Amino acid sequence: MNTRQQISWKVGMVPRSLFGLARSVSSLLNQLEDNGIFVEIGDDFAQYRALRVAQTERGGIYPMFDAAASYIDHRNGFWITGRDADGTLMHTQAVCLLDLHGITLAEHLWTHRHKYITPNTTPDPDQTYYAGPRALEAITGRVCYQGDFWLQGRGLGGPRSLGATALLSRLLFEIMHASWRPDYVFALVPKALGAKGAGLRYGYSHCEPGAWLGPDRQITEEDFFIWMSAEDIDHKAREDVARRAPSASPRPGLNGAGSPGLGTAHAPGTLHPAASPIVAG
Repeated sequence: MNTRQQISWKVGMVPRSLFGLARSVSSLLNQLEDNGIFVEIGDDFAQYRALRVAQTERGGIYPMFDAAASYIDHRNGFWITGRDADGTLMHTQAVCLLDLHGITLAEHLWTHRHKYITPNTTPDPDQTYYAGPRALEAITGRVCYQGDFWLQGRGLGGPRSLGATALLSRLLFEIMHASWRPDYVFALVPKALGAKGAGLRYGYSHCEPGAWLGPDRQITEEDFFIWMSAEDIDHKAREDVARRAPSASPRPGLNGAGSPGLGTAHAPGTLHPAASPIVAG
């Protein structure tokens, strides 16, 4: 690698990639705002915890995204929220970058199971573990966990029915991929949602059934394990670029043509891995 390449790699994204990312993210934000969702992106997880604690109608924040329980800050995580025109919170999601070099995701989920188990679903968290998906033994390296995804329904004609789920997840993927270039990304989806194709709406390529097993190997909770590799993300990027219509309106609606994908965030020149500390596995 020559000196010029080293400088651009260490400093950040090259101008061409930065411009592509800015255009893609701007288009996503415009589409969401046209449909009444105003996005904020942050990395202060003390602020995110306070926001989630105030949501008394929802379950508590998972420890993976709780600054009081996990080492997570601007260097290894960020969150996205969405509000309506009146300022009412209607969306949350977050992502955490994990260092799984030398271990598998299966080992990580065993060691840190208390941070993933839904509270009050098992008689003994110490003897509860996750099992089922074969991919758990293959996933390693730089791994991102997407979670705490919530989007208020608001009935027929609301954001879910207009395609906001896919756009919000894609927004996270764009920023995540440009910042960290992970080897894998995964999420855990409740069984009821996964059976209805939530994994596809979130934009994932692979979906496997999984379950948390209790002390007597009884099923305490079932879900779907959804995941993508770096190759999957690149493949989706190429598909999105091919589908993008050159004459598309700069501000299409949620179902309009020209919706950006991951295609502009993965070009060479993203942040150097060493520049972003990540959570140890």
